Amino acid sequence: MSGRQGGKAKPLKQKKKQQHDLDPEELAFKEKQKADAAAKKAMMGNIKAGKPLVGGGIKKSGKK
Repeated sequence: MSGRQGGKAKPLKQKKKQQHDLDPEELAFKEKQKADAAAKKAMMGNIKAGKPLVGGGIKKSGKK
C-alpha cells in the first residue's frame, strides 16, 4: 500500500446538537437581548438618517 490517498477525504462527523428545555429566566434573557438588538438597530438607523440622538436641545437654568 502506498502513502497516497486517492479521491476526496471524507469530512469528520459532528455531534448532533441536543435540545434542552429553557427555563423562564433564559427565555426572559433571550427576549431582552432581542429587544435590545431591535432598539440598537433603530438607533443606528436614526443616526444614519441624520436625526438627533436626544430631543430637547440645550436646557437653560433660567438664571442670569
